[in-house]
Amino acid sequence: MTRVTPILQKGSKALEDLGLLKILQSEIKHELSNTPFQDNQSDSLGDFKVDWESLESQDVVLRRKCESGEEVAVSALLGQEMYAEGGIFPREVLMKVCVKKPSLSSVLQFDCGVCEKGIGGSQFHIYSANYLHSMTTIPKPSAYRGPSFSDLDSDLQGALKEYLIAKGIGENLTNFLLLHLHQREVGQYVNWLRKLESLVLAKGE
Repeated sequence: MTRVTPILQKGSKALEDLGLLKILQSEIKHELSNTPFQDNQSDSLGDFKVDWESLESQDVVLRRKCESGEEVAVSALLGQEMYAEGGIFPREVLMKVCVKKPSLSSVLQFDCGVCEKGIGGSQFHIYSANYLHSMTTIPKPSAYRGPSFSDLDSDLQGALKEYLIAKGIGENLTNFLLLHLHQREVGQYVNWLRKLESLVLAKGE
């Protein structure tokens, strides 16, 4: 009986691995065939260039230089789930926009959210607007950062949004971020599933 037990244990382990393998393969197939935006084409980035992106990271960094010499940097990653009615993108994009004048070290920083609008469109809203002395100096927790953006005069809120639009934060860019980050997340998830699949297969050999 003591000789049979290891064989039974090995057989039970093989069945467990087979069950996990089937579920992993089913999930991979589902992700590759049931993602509504997977075959969509990205909008043009215009004057923005991808400055940094990694398959191991969740965010992407874009930059552009305006004719005036101003530099605009955009950092974006997916935020919480927020389905729009009739939409295909399950999550909003958290977007940070920094605008720097060529002769100054100070920076205007905007924390924004991007969400789907209608069919094939998108829009952004501003959560906060901050003045930073420099990109390398982290403000103290007690530093005054200005009022809540929602407390600002509505005309000022509108003017700040138009300011960002003039710097290139338009619908083409927000469409690109929504699609690109969602497509990349699916790719990262499938890649993670395939790594698990390879591990299970290796253990079964």
